[in-house]
Amino acid sequence: MPRPFRFGVNLVSPAPAGEWRAKCRRAEELGYDVLLVPDHLGMPAPFPALAAAAAATERPRLGTFVLNAGFWNPALLAREVATTDALTGGRLELGLGTGYVQAEHETAGLPWGSPGERVDHLRRTVEELERLLGSQEHQPRPVQRPRVPLLIGAGGDRMLKLTAEHADIAAFTGARSVPGSTTGALAPVTAEELDERVATYRRLAEGRKEPAELNVLIQMVVVTEDREGAIRPMLPHVPHLSPEQALELPIVLIGTLDEIVDQVRRQRERYGFSYLTVLGPYMETFSPVIEALRGE
Repeated sequence: MPRPFRFGVNLVSPAPAGEWRAKCRRAEELGYDVLLVPDHLGMPAPFPALAAAAAATERPRLGTFVLNAGFWNPALLAREVATTDALTGGRLELGLGTGYVQAEHETAGLPWGSPGERVDHLRRTVEELERLLGSQEHQPRPVQRPRVPLLIGAGGDRMLKLTAEHADIAAFTGARSVPGSTTGALAPVTAEELDERVATYRRLAEGRKEPAELNVLIQMVVVTEDREGAIRPMLPHVPHLSPEQALELPIVLIGTLDEIVDQVRRQRERYGFSYLTVLGPYMETFSPVIEALRGE
């Protein structure tokens, strides 16, 4: 039996208080299950933004998508998590990743480190958060027990192993960092490459007591009858792919409403993705898909 769909929106643009509250209320009206905030310089600060979102809404859960572990000290992060979980009435979902934008670390005056060092730091962060927030003595206390749900964004083997061991939600970006980029440039992975990454995760997660929820971040949503015309601006970024192959990328949803709904269903069957996140600019465009799939 497939896991029911959940839908999140990643709110990437800062806004004044009234505009932020209105945006969060609109996302709730449109049926989104999770309101999310990223962790990049130039975008909203995650925890105050989520507390404000909670005050403006009643139903959606609230999450970080995802925190850059390199920005955070585990003890200070535990305080933020527990406080925000309390202020949101136990609606918080904690998303963590290694970070992938070297330039942001340089701007913040923080060490960047090798990929292995960043994974090691994330593992220490996850394990220390479990220790601190699982302690009866830790103050402040989170509302949710046994813990705030944990999402980890992963792609490489070591990250997938960490995700299989610790995460309630396994998030797949459907893209990989461009070698040598300091600005966080990403290149999409093909549908077949994502098959292999999900299969690797499932192998690593075979011993879990409870299966994780699988998430994918959608980078583009276009409702149109001209699928090839809509994908054309993306083709220079994926010169090794034909238009037909580009339209099969897991991170793009392009077509009529019925075609997009069918694609979402097929991706759940193929990969197990039941939790889909879209970027804030596509919040309105994607909402008819939520309505079509609600309850499935």
